[in-house]
Amino acid sequence: MYTLRDFGDLEEQMAAVQRADVGAIETVGDQGVSSDELKALLEEYELEVISSHIPLEDLRHRLDDTITFNRAVGNDTLTLPYLAESERPETISEWQSLGQELGDIALRLSDEGFRLAYHNHEFEMEILEGKTALEHMFDAAGPKLLAELDIAWIARGGLDPAEYVGRFEDRLFAVHAKDNAPEGSAEEEGGFATLGMGVLDWEAILPAIESSESEWYIIEHDHPIDAEAVITEGSRFLREELTQLRME
Repeated sequence: MYTLRDFGDLEEQMAAVQRADVGAIETVGDQGVSSDELKALLEEYELEVISSHIPLEDLRHRLDDTITFNRAVGNDTLTLPYLAESERPETISEWQSLGQELGDIALRLSDEGFRLAYHNHEFEMEILEGKTALEHMFDAAGPKLLAELDIAWIARGGLDPAEYVGRFEDRLFAVHAKDNAPEGSAEEEGGFATLGMGVLDWEAILPAIESSESEWYIIEHDHPIDAEAVITEGSRFLREELTQLRME
C-alpha cells in the first residue's frame, strides 16, 4: 500500500489492487481509517492484510493499541519499515542494542499471537567487522525477529541479493520485490523501475528466494509515476516467472 499512497483515496487504492489480481496487502499503519472502516474495505475488495508497517515510536510506546487495531483487521505481523537518521545505530554495539530491544518486543508480541519483522534499506548493508549491520542486529535480536528483505535496497547497498537472502532463509518472512533502473535514469522515480524492467538479475534472485522459507513477495516502488501500472505489471511478472520456475 506504500506504493499506492498517492493513488486516489483508500477505496480507489484497494480497487487497483483487486484489478491487479493481488489478494493480499501490506498496510501503512492504520491507513488513516478506523479498524471497522478498514475491515469493511478489505471484505468488499476480497483482500487480506499480511503485514503492517509500524514505526519504531509506535512499537515502543503504542504497542497495545497497535495490536488491538491489527487484530481487528486480521493481521498478525508488524514490520518496522524504516529508521530515521536520528534512530540509526552507528557502531556494532549500538546495532546489537537495537537488536536486543527488537527481540524483546518480538517476544512480547509472540505472547499476543503476533510476529515482528524488520525491513531494510541500504544503510544496514554497511560492513562492520565482516558482517552487515543488519546481521549484527539480527544476531542480537534472537530468533523471534523476522526479516523483510528489500531486494533493490540490498543491491544499492553493494551486495548481491541472490546471495544475501540465503543468510536469512530461516527467518525470511517476506521480500519487497523491487527493481532498480539503470544508473542515472528514472531520476523522477527515485531511480527505481517496474519489477522485471530494471537491471536486477531476477533469474538468479527468484530461485534464491524460492529456496528460502519466505512467505510473501510484496511488490513495491518507492516513487512510481503510475502506481497501478507498477503493481499490475509487477504482479504479472511474478506470476509468470514463479509459475515457470516452480514447474522446473
